[in-house]
Amino acid sequence: MVADTANQAALDAHFMRRAIAAAADSRLVAPPNPWVGSVVVAADGESFVGSTEAPGSRHAEIVALDAAGPQANGATVYTTLEPCSHQGRTGPCTTALIDAGIARVVVGLGDPDPQVSGSGIAKLEAAGIEVTVNVEADAVQRQLAPYLTHRRTGRPLVVLKLAATIDGYLAASDGSSQWITGEAARNDVHRLRAESDAICVGAGTVRSDDPSLTVRSYTPAVAVGRPLDPFRVVLGSAGSDAKAQPIEEFTGELEDLLDSLGDRSMLQLLVEGGGAVAGAFHRAGLVDQYVIYMAPAFLGGSDGVAMFGGQGVATMSELRRGAFESVTQLGDDIRLVVSLDR
Repeated sequence: MVADTANQAALDAHFMRRAIAAAADSRLVAPPNPWVGSVVVAADGESFVGSTEAPGSRHAEIVALDAAGPQANGATVYTTLEPCSHQGRTGPCTTALIDAGIARVVVGLGDPDPQVSGSGIAKLEAAGIEVTVNVEADAVQRQLAPYLTHRRTGRPLVVLKLAATIDGYLAASDGSSQWITGEAARNDVHRLRAESDAICVGAGTVRSDDPSLTVRSYTPAVAVGRPLDPFRVVLGSAGSDAKAQPIEEFTGELEDLLDSLGDRSMLQLLVEGGGAVAGAFHRAGLVDQYVIYMAPAFLGGSDGVAMFGGQGVATMSELRRGAFESVTQLGDDIRLVVSLDR
């Protein structure tokens, strides 16, 4: 019995990882809905994969069920997020699973959306379907972090991106910053932009660099069918001739900006700086994830533009510590993804 349980757990983890891989194909397609992956495993072992389509179209479970057809009867379904149980622009996935004769459903993570939040699992169990929850939950949590953050807080996930020399500077003393990192790192920034609903910079960055803040050197592996450029926000005045136009100018509390973007169903905000803006978001405790592109280059002094502008902590005992989520080499540069203890 112990061996059987271990074998089942290993099998569940295997198919959930396949569902997670399928969900990645939907990352730029599904928002503001969650990007979900699903695998139907028929009684004879044949499997059918689906991922969430564009808003108003099929959810991942329905795509996989449609692919399985009659073989769904008696099958096990793996889905990265709890199946929906309410009528939206599409019908409830729970009803489709029940009607298809599914015997077992394995869920990566419960959905915190108030319209779901356990009701999907309860409906399946009430229909006599065996449900297993929290399989590969940490991986699903990371994959769906923008959606989950929005549903739990009403605000977008805040990703702070910085490109710095190895001694911690964003620019030289004359303000020049192009280019600290190489082409591979810069291309990866365009992927981050494509995954973000909105992008925010300070007015100083607009004046000094005049960035377009658009997606240019990134092509998704899957056709998206919509513009990839994020909604653009400047803290302060951009100027009518800024390359980033159209751009929304914002003055006020950063919390109010996040509330406003969340109200517009924006799931991820990319903050690109400069140092003053990075410091303001950091000190306010509003950053969910830090993405730092570090080049093997040295400014070699103390007169450059620091990664974070403004006043830092006064003593080492006040340091804010976190964890490296990943460390990835991109050409000659390194991408550090960091989350802080909050």
